[in-house]
Amino acid sequence: MASSEEDGTVEEKENNNKKRTKSALITAWLTFYNIAMTAGWLVLAITMMRFYIQKGSHKGLYRSIARTLKFFQTFALVEVVHCAVGIVRTSVIVTGVQVCSRIYMVWFITSSIRQIQNEESVILFLVVWTVTEITRYSYYTFNLLHHLPYFIKWARYNFFIVLYPLGVVGELFTIYAALPFVRRSGMYSMRLPNKYNVSFDYYYFLIIVMLSYIPLFPQLYLHMLRQRRRVLHGEVIVEKDD
Repeated sequence: MASSEEDGTVEEKENNNKKRTKSALITAWLTFYNIAMTAGWLVLAITMMRFYIQKGSHKGLYRSIARTLKFFQTFALVEVVHCAVGIVRTSVIVTGVQVCSRIYMVWFITSSIRQIQNEESVILFLVVWTVTEITRYSYYTFNLLHHLPYFIKWARYNFFIVLYPLGVVGELFTIYAALPFVRRSGMYSMRLPNKYNVSFDYYYFLIIVMLSYIPLFPQLYLHMLRQRRRVLHGEVIVEKDD
């Protein structure tokens, strides 16, 4: 009987050690990831400021940062994986919508249509994204290191109140500016007849994307407001599983 109890104790200790090792590895990876993403968006911020100081204009700014922006924004897909495998306890749907919508803006609108890259709306959402991401990744980094300055915490759950709507305005005006060029060029569209027997009009697809902001934006914004109340004011928020 004693031997059985000892075996159980040894097995329990081994399981606990494995859990601690796994937890330490996950924390190390998340810390590295968030430091890297903070650094990446800081590089983007510094590059944009230097460009504007040297040129005195925003024209050509997007082209100067496009490669770096594409890399770090696309790399954010890792966050969807984090949610899917349970490393981070956040909704896969919410994270997926936020990450994929930005990747879409970068790859299939702004980078694909050079004629709109100098629009003020592009600079607007770029500045909003940059401030938001530096704040967000800094928050996660300091939180993982258990040394979270109150200002970072406050900024994380207050800046978005203004930045989120501004970012949406920038994105919508950028898509709107792209519409005439998409219509004239027929880019990403498929006309009948073709071997696939499928018709697709990217112009109308962009209009649908713009309309999708109507139901999606309030949900994501209210989600962040609930998070703000929970973190800053300690309110217990009961949410339905997505």
